[in-house]
Amino acid sequence: MRLDVLWQFMQVDMEADRFENKMRQSENRQKLIKQRNFLMEQQANMKKLENDVAVMQDRLEAVRDEAERLEKVLGNLCAEIEANPPQSAEEAQSRSEAVQKVSDSLVRYEQELSKMRRDAEAKDRQQKEIRVRAAKTKAEYDSLKVIYDKEYKADAHTLHEMRARTEAESKKVEPALLERYHSIKQHCTPPMAKLIDGQCSGCFMQLPSATLLELKANERIVECDNCGRILYMEGGNA
Repeated sequence: MRLDVLWQFMQVDMEADRFENKMRQSENRQKLIKQRNFLMEQQANMKKLENDVAVMQDRLEAVRDEAERLEKVLGNLCAEIEANPPQSAEEAQSRSEAVQKVSDSLVRYEQELSKMRRDAEAKDRQQKEIRVRAAKTKAEYDSLKVIYDKEYKADAHTLHEMRARTEAESKKVEPALLERYHSIKQHCTPPMAKLIDGQCSGCFMQLPSATLLELKANERIVECDNCGRILYMEGGNA
């Protein structure tokens, strides 16, 4: 019986699919994926921190150089005032403003240097924390992977045997029917559904009378008008 054979094939095919899905959803595999993603995230965070520190270091050197230059300028201004005292109130005011301007700029650069040093210390702490967390997670990952690899090896062997059985069952099915089965399976799983009380057991829609008559006539393969599954009437498909 054409559909009886296809129905039997579907049972072993779906069983293998369920087992493979169970393998993908195994607790140890999910833990490994989570730990791997965490490690990748920490690597990205570390890379960003390294880039931030490099940029900060360049800015720190530039600010430090400018602060040193301003200190020299301020020293020269003060030395010049001491060596050549201003001769008028206007000249004194002008020199005082020049000194104040340089002093204000120097203060701003010193404040920026202080902030950058604090930021550098904070980023250094972050890097150390990331290294500690990553090292701990890597150790857990390596330990769990040993366990998972053994688990996967055993499950992979079981899945191989199940797929071999599926392949053997597929040889009993007409090629055109098997091709249609796989085509439906791409968008609808399982690809077949039993007829139960006039309903498709896949989508639970009531089937039209014409579809029921066509199915009982056994003249061709009938698919559900709603979900597209191959309809199967147990004991009635020739």
